[in-house]
Amino acid sequence: MVEIAGDPDRLRPHVKTHKLAEIVRMQMEQGIHKFKCATLAEAEMLRKEKADDILLAIQPVGPDIAHYVQLAAQYPESDFSVVVDNGKVIEQLDQACCEQSVKLGVFLDINTGMDRTGVIPGDAAVELYQLLHDKPNFVVKGLQAYDGHLHISSVEERTQRCDEAFAKVIQLVERLKALGLSVPVIVAGGSPSFPVHAKRAGVELSPGTTLLWDFKSLDSLKDLPFDCAAFLLTRVISKPSPGLVCFDLGHKAVASEMPHPRVRLLGLEDAEFVGHSEEHLVAKVDNWGEIVVGDTYLGIPSHVCPTVALYDHVNVIEKNKVVGTWKNAARHRL
Repeated sequence: MVEIAGDPDRLRPHVKTHKLAEIVRMQMEQGIHKFKCATLAEAEMLRKEKADDILLAIQPVGPDIAHYVQLAAQYPESDFSVVVDNGKVIEQLDQACCEQSVKLGVFLDINTGMDRTGVIPGDAAVELYQLLHDKPNFVVKGLQAYDGHLHISSVEERTQRCDEAFAKVIQLVERLKALGLSVPVIVAGGSPSFPVHAKRAGVELSPGTTLLWDFKSLDSLKDLPFDCAAFLLTRVISKPSPGLVCFDLGHKAVASEMPHPRVRLLGLEDAEFVGHSEEHLVAKVDNWGEIVVGDTYLGIPSHVCPTVALYDHVNVIEKNKVVGTWKNAARHRL
């Protein structure tokens, strides 16, 4: 990641993938000091690790507003920021900052085509950015332009689509600067697109999946030089009928929001998954007669981020030996 970025100061990696304090420490040892997070628990973990710069990359609503502002007030040694895309939330954040006597960093969240959060880069975005500058309790940091929908295998097409989406952000920046509104930085891209954004000036890069990788990324993003580092240990728990094998990798053990295959079992790559429930994963296999109940396999999840969130801790493996465990410090909800 550092090699692609060219400078660790350009990186603002997302911790939602791993949620592990130990990985945050490893990153800090490499000179990375800015981070993105998605939950209050992740922000709290980063605070405990004394991260210099913490960005909550999801707009807080309801009681999360007061909780996050309170966190920023309690720990002024860290620079806390948040993304926003709504006028009402901006007013509520400003009021919470006033009550806590704290200044909070803010980024305007821009919708570059994912249609999940953010404001379309047009007149409404200009008005909201001006509103941010009008609030005395905010330190306006710039824009967030996340393009997580551009998970495209073709490097050429991914680059083209990324450039097209970002062109609208550039146009917005030019409009803002013409009005005398500074845009100190743009936080852009996820794991698939951060190498494209690395070629732009004034952009912070925020990959996350790169820290552990998964087989969905391994297969579709062959140009990116990352290896899978998170594996699931599973056991055969039943052979209910000829050709069918059941593993203890139910919904509670591997992320289940993706279509099958949701896991790739090493040594059984051709397994066809035919059933998945809370505790069970059933597969058709060709070598049914050779498999014994109790056999163990390693699996690579299709989607690593929500899979990691299912576990209280991870086992650390070096040279095929368990050398310790790391607590999953930020999997809980506040």
